[in-house]
Amino acid sequence: MASIALAVGPAWQAGRNRTLIRPARYEGQRVDPYWSVFMCNGIKASLLFLLVMTGCSGAAAQSPSNQPRTSGMEADVTKIKDAMLGNWESIAPEVRPSAAKNADGSLKPFYLKRTFKYLPSDRFELEIVNSADPYGAVPLARIKIGGHMLWQGPHPIAPGAQKVDFVADESYEVTPLVQGFADVLNKVASDGYSAWAVNTPQSVFGKSFVPFGLKAGTNFMEYDLVFLRGDMLFWGARNIDGRGFDTEQNRPTNLQIPLIRK
Repeated sequence: MASIALAVGPAWQAGRNRTLIRPARYEGQRVDPYWSVFMCNGIKASLLFLLVMTGCSGAAAQSPSNQPRTSGMEADVTKIKDAMLGNWESIAPEVRPSAAKNADGSLKPFYLKRTFKYLPSDRFELEIVNSADPYGAVPLARIKIGGHMLWQGPHPIAPGAQKVDFVADESYEVTPLVQGFADVLNKVASDGYSAWAVNTPQSVFGKSFVPFGLKAGTNFMEYDLVFLRGDMLFWGARNIDGRGFDTEQNRPTNLQIPLIRK
């Protein structure tokens, strides 16, 4: 991900010298020799499509006409943040379009379940379990991300929706859950890591990690949105052509299936 400029904001940003990176549109590893065709397709989708993934927006012009509106917007965001505090989870296994394609040109599906925790000071913890099948019966990998959310102002999709950037500036951990995925990681991500083993997590934070396109000294970031309605927390729906949320232009324009309170 190309470096981007962020407004000077919360104190946690001060002194950080990591840059932000765009999630890579990874073109896939040649893993077919190491795994069965069915599982390999699921693994490739995992390597091609990484979720996860948010805070200060630019200051509005300080004039008497817009000052009350600005204060109102800030109050609304504060209410959203207070209401979001706590634990959230997927209703059921979910599906996303990935950047990988089938032989007929259609996009390969990416199956996952999410658990999310929103904490004070705009901190978040996200866990994603990727599976090879739509029912989550064959989990492939667990991804845990920790960081901060940058609130960037209203999003036009719905009243109260907010543009949010997710920045993994605290932690990023990957755990293979099947031997086939561990074998793939041992082929394509061995430098700088211990041998990958099933149910053994390793931190990729701040390191080069080829399968997800991460570069050393960088933080993963996505341009997303949040919309809170009662006990349902919506993020942005993935772009139907498989593009990641790697630029402001690729920020989602529709709502994803919601998380519910845990």
